[in-house]
Amino acid sequence: MGQTPQIQVCQACSQGQQSQKMVIFGAIFLLMTLLILYSSNSGNDISPLYSPFRASMPHHAIKVTDLKKWAGKEGYVAVYGNKNMTLHCHHCALVTSSSHVLGSGAGPDIDHTQCVIRMNDAPTTGFERDVGNRTTLRVVAHSSVFRVVRRPTEFLNHTDHKANSAVIFWGPPTKIGREAKGTLYRLIQRVSMTYSNLSSFTITPSKMHKFDTLFQKETGRDRAKSQSWLSTGWFTMVIAIEMCDNIKVYGMVPPSHCGKKPQPKKMPYHYYKPRGPEECVTYLQNEKGRKGPHHRFITEKQVFAHWAKQYNISFTHPTW
Repeated sequence: MGQTPQIQVCQACSQGQQSQKMVIFGAIFLLMTLLILYSSNSGNDISPLYSPFRASMPHHAIKVTDLKKWAGKEGYVAVYGNKNMTLHCHHCALVTSSSHVLGSGAGPDIDHTQCVIRMNDAPTTGFERDVGNRTTLRVVAHSSVFRVVRRPTEFLNHTDHKANSAVIFWGPPTKIGREAKGTLYRLIQRVSMTYSNLSSFTITPSKMHKFDTLFQKETGRDRAKSQSWLSTGWFTMVIAIEMCDNIKVYGMVPPSHCGKKPQPKKMPYHYYKPRGPEECVTYLQNEKGRKGPHHRFITEKQVFAHWAKQYNISFTHPTW
């Protein structure tokens, strides 16, 4: 017997639904395949984690922050005594910790600069030919305090014959703030009392908040929500802009450096740690990091490139 029209219609509906499911399944499979291929091909992509930054937008689209107006003693608190942060220099050498300074022979030029700025536990002993010997200002992160204190002759007992030497400690107020009265603050206080040749300061909580706000203004990203840690380089560059009329930066690579093809020569992250992590690997891992706080080194360099046009900043070894 032949099938009734109703049964034939139901079978047609069933076949149509199956065809529709197959089309949907095929589309999903194709989409997943494309995503997998994209992920595998972009594994070495150096594009930042974030969307394009305001720093790369036309100048009129950015609300410019005048960092020269930041300068002032109210942002820094003397750890011991009644000293004020009054350093001002016409010419500054900002010496990074990058291994790109090795072989530069820039030491004499650095030492002839009016003021020399260094970071954390970057030494000069044994590297004088490339990084010089003088230190006018050292900016030290809370995470580097113990390393600096362990070698006082290297980091704390050097005096600058051309200017008054100072050290600025930065970090969460809960760790190095005067009110915290924790181990780190007591250690910093003891160091300040022992080495009276240095003027030691910490950054006030309100000033620390301004550094966070500045990051958001320049990048369009909230520092905390984007799980970003500001680097010592960020603090040092801003402080240098405050105190210096002209800044020459030694050893800092441009934002695009780690994206060059072919890949640039592998270099240690720090010039004084030849067996330490590789520079570009460190930059890229931090820039792309999604879980937990990370430094955004490449992002910060994008901002520095923008600031260079405003604040008489030049870069050498490499030049860009």
